[in-house]
Amino acid sequence: MLAFHALLLVVVPSFIALGFWQYGRAEEKAAVVRQQEANLAADPVPLDELVTVGGEVAGEDRWRRVTVTGTYDPDRELLVRNRSGSGGIGMHVLTPLVTEDGTAVLVNRGWVAQPPTATEQPEVPPPAGGQVTVVGRVQPSETPESTGIRLRDGLPEGQVMIIDVADIAEDLPYDLYGGYLELVEEDPEPAAAPEPVGVPEVNTGMNFSYAVQWWCFTVIAVGGWVFLVRREVKEAGAAEPEPPAETVDTASGASSRS
Repeated sequence: MLAFHALLLVVVPSFIALGFWQYGRAEEKAAVVRQQEANLAADPVPLDELVTVGGEVAGEDRWRRVTVTGTYDPDRELLVRNRSGSGGIGMHVLTPLVTEDGTAVLVNRGWVAQPPTATEQPEVPPPAGGQVTVVGRVQPSETPESTGIRLRDGLPEGQVMIIDVADIAEDLPYDLYGGYLELVEEDPEPAAAPEPVGVPEVNTGMNFSYAVQWWCFTVIAVGGWVFLVRREVKEAGAAEPEPPAETVDTASGASSRS
C-alpha cells in the first residue's frame, strides 16, 4: 500500500499537468484559427506594406491577402514535392513573379498531379504571359521543423522538398521578397491553371477531448485509491481477534473470561 500511495502522488499531478497542457494546446490552436479567419477576411493590401525584400513574414501577417503586379518567370519555375491535393499526393507549382523594379516574389500557383515516376516531370499549365496582377495569401518561408518534411538529396532538376525562400533566392538573378504567396486570383487569368491551394482546417476539438480524458484518468485514479484504502481498513478490522467471552460463576458470583 505504501508503494501504491507513492505511485498515486506521482500519477495524479502528472495527469492533471497533462490535462492542462492539452488544454493549453487547444487554446493556442483556437488563437491560430481566430487569427487565420480575421486575416482571410481582411481587405487585400499591397505586398510591400507587409513584406520586405529579403525580410521575413511576421506571424501576425500570415494568411493576409496582398496584391502585386509583375511578370511570371516560367524558366525558373520550381515544383515542390509531396503536397496534397484533390487527387492525393502531387506537387505545388512555385513560379517567381518579377515586379517592375526588378525584385520578385514566389507565387505558389497551385497543385498538379504526381507524374507516373519520380524522374518524370508532371504536366504543368503555363502561367499567364505579360503583366499580371496577383492576389495571394502571405505565407512564411518553410523549414524542416515547421513542415515536418525531411530534406532529400538527388532530386530531379527544378524540384524541391520545401519552400525555403532564402535557399531558393541564391539561384535567382533577382532579389526575393520574404515568404511566398498562395495564389487566390490573378488578372488576366491563364487558359488553364493548377488546382488552387486550399486553406487547411485547424482542429482544436481533439486537444480539448484529450484534456478531459487526462482529468477523467485523475478522477479514476483517486477513486481507485479511495476504494482500495477503504477495503484495506475493512479487511484489517475483520482480521482483529474478538475479545474473549465473559462467563459468570453462579456459585460464587465471580466472573471469568474464557
